[in-house]
Amino acid sequence: MTTPLRRLGLVHTSATLVPAFEQLCRERLPGVAVFNLVDDSLIKDVIAHGRLRPATARRVVQHVAAAEAAGADTILVTCSSIGRAVETAATLVDVPVIRVDRAMAERAVATGRRVGVIATLPTTLDPTADLIGRCAAAAGREVAITARLCDGAFDALMAGDAATHDARVAAALEELATEVDVIALAQASMARVVEALPPNPHRPPILASPPLAIDRLAAEFAAAASTTKEGSCPTC
Repeated sequence: MTTPLRRLGLVHTSATLVPAFEQLCRERLPGVAVFNLVDDSLIKDVIAHGRLRPATARRVVQHVAAAEAAGADTILVTCSSIGRAVETAATLVDVPVIRVDRAMAERAVATGRRVGVIATLPTTLDPTADLIGRCAAAAGREVAITARLCDGAFDALMAGDAATHDARVAAALEELATEVDVIALAQASMARVVEALPPNPHRPPILASPPLAIDRLAAEFAAAASTTKEGSCPTC
């Protein structure tokens, strides 16, 4: 009997995230059909109002429902700023709905007691720090969270000055690295800055959410496939 093709729906708040996630999925989720839903008005509204408004949260829920209706049997939402709405959406559909930063948050809690969180936007910094705190509580671990905002980095990036953005993020990372046991990047866009940092054996682990989220999915899909094979009829 042929196993049905698994379908993963990705919900993005920026089209710039699509290529990176598609590459990760090709590399780490072979045999999984992936499709994308993109609505950048969601993150623009969060940034404009400095918070996730109820009306925007409802639209997140609608996008998740649309992904389910399109045939997804698992849904990954790739924006940390709308994380609380993602958790609400998960209770309203019949397929797993995953926050992109959950695996990162759990890894950070398991790695060290002093956890640093860094972002260029407060609307992303606060939800990620909140998730790490809740993951720590669920795991019965005490952590000290140091949240660091890279002032001016986001504005520089929006103005087309990627060099200034990268320099400010790099400086903030190096400073934070002296204070904590592990660093969680609240925004996936900062991962490329980490790759450009000079080698330092004393620097603590720096975690980015996309690869950890995709690796978590790969492990769960493999476990589910193994269970299906074990429970299948040997004559099928």
